[in-house]
Amino acid sequence: MPIMSDIWIKEKSIKEAMISPFIENQVKETGTGRIISYGASSYGYDARVSNEFKIFTNINTATVDPKNFNEKSLVHRDNDVCIIPPNSFALARTVEYFKIPKDVLVLCVGKSTYARCGIIVNVTPLEPCWEGHVTLEISNTAPLPAKIYAGEGACQFLFLQGNEECSTSYADREGKYMRQTGVTLPRT
Repeated sequence: MPIMSDIWIKEKSIKEAMISPFIENQVKETGTGRIISYGASSYGYDARVSNEFKIFTNINTATVDPKNFNEKSLVHRDNDVCIIPPNSFALARTVEYFKIPKDVLVLCVGKSTYARCGIIVNVTPLEPCWEGHVTLEISNTAPLPAKIYAGEGACQFLFLQGNEECSTSYADREGKYMRQTGVTLPRT
């Protein structure tokens, strides 16, 4: 199961809209200065976090139950910066929309700039034929508040090509997170 190169990622994104919008080269600074990089890298793609955040809070004394999720456990923010409280958690989404080929599985890892600050980004695998904005689970493991910058790199996606197409894709199974847009909460 080879990991796919920037050449393959670019070709799939331009010809088949695998990643949209697609940024061909790493962007490391803008007119306002240095940023947390995003765009195609040697063997992956660094995706940006959007400005839509849902931050966990206990002000409503809700219980987090994946089978019966209570939206009162979250505070919604649309900002250029998200402050995650110490030892807390937020949901966000990628700016980019992904369409995964039938012979590919995508894994996600965090960006080192955030990881070195105690900020962990978790994403479950993007399965063959899944498409949508990726919901990002962002944990602040530090004992201090942590900033997340919208429009900048949040995580890196790695594309693994199988030895053949799978017999049943995520789309074939009619997966519950197919074509999700916005920050998508747990579904049962």
